[in-house]
Amino acid sequence: GNLFSGVVRRNGEPVPFAEIEVEWVNDGSVTPPADAFVTQVVKTDGQGVFHYAMPRAGWWGFAALLEADQPMKSPDGKDVPVEEGALIAATRRLTATSPTPRLDAELLMAHALGCERDAMLLTRLDDPAPSDFAALLARRADGEPVAYITGTRAFWTIDLSVGPGVLIPRPDSETLIEAAVAHFGKAGPATILDLGTGPGTLLLAALAEWPQAHGLGIDASAKALEYAEKNALNLGLTDRARFQAGDWADGITTRFDLVLCNPPYVEDDTAALGPGVAEHEPHSALFAGPDGLDDYRRLAPMIPRLIAPGGIAAIEIGHTQAPAVTALFTDAGARCTVTADLGGRDRCVIVHG
Repeated sequence: GNLFSGVVRRNGEPVPFAEIEVEWVNDGSVTPPADAFVTQVVKTDGQGVFHYAMPRAGWWGFAALLEADQPMKSPDGKDVPVEEGALIAATRRLTATSPTPRLDAELLMAHALGCERDAMLLTRLDDPAPSDFAALLARRADGEPVAYITGTRAFWTIDLSVGPGVLIPRPDSETLIEAAVAHFGKAGPATILDLGTGPGTLLLAALAEWPQAHGLGIDASAKALEYAEKNALNLGLTDRARFQAGDWADGITTRFDLVLCNPPYVEDDTAALGPGVAEHEPHSALFAGPDGLDDYRRLAPMIPRLIAPGGIAAIEIGHTQAPAVTALFTDAGARCTVTADLGGRDRCVIVHG
């Protein structure tokens, strides 16, 4: 087999071997047999110098190191970027707590470096991992959402500030914007209402899509409205976006071309959510009674009267809820259709004006 050795330093000082996290990979040019990376650390002096063996000639590995600032060498003498090594180790650590461990690691590293993820992947992989990366990684390993750690979340074509107390925007909700684009095209709606706006997610995405539109966002949460106002300011949309506290559409008598709504729709069972969601995100924005339909029962009589002629309402649903939700709106006299998300699952009920 092959025998390699290396030394790891942090801030110029050797790193104790116990603090080194090791991952073994090949160069991707061939597909190894299942046992190709049965490795054994055969010697360490306890001060960061270590030696390791590969059981077969022709296969190689490198140590994926947290917080190391000296590049490792592959057998051909090339440097292995330290930051890439840290990302591999971070991915390994997050596998047990995240469905997207590599993406999470990249977003946290980019945040620690103070740059966008794309820029990091293209130009910054030779940089050493910043000193605060380990602390960010530990927070994610404990289940805290990446968006709360970095303070931002991308949605549609915009970036939104988010934090504890507000629902984190999710890609599934973009289905509502896609449905609105399919209905209105480039002309777009003139007026938009976003019920349960959270940090302004749907309203601000729609206003960014249609520069001539104006809209109103309503939420019962003061914290959510605080973030919504901040996001409107950051995006330069304060002249077209207005926010106010409210209980769904109570007291609203104006009709709108487009009504958007992502209500709580999770059954009162935290097992239905991903890791860390129920522990960190506001329950008022997640749960809706034993069957997840409590808020739809309130919204069904409200929303049809808010839609202007020729307009629509786009309402997010859980992927198994289309029959129950459409029945509620149909009973209220509305005409409904259902659209699917990118995964082919029912995600949006469209109520036609």
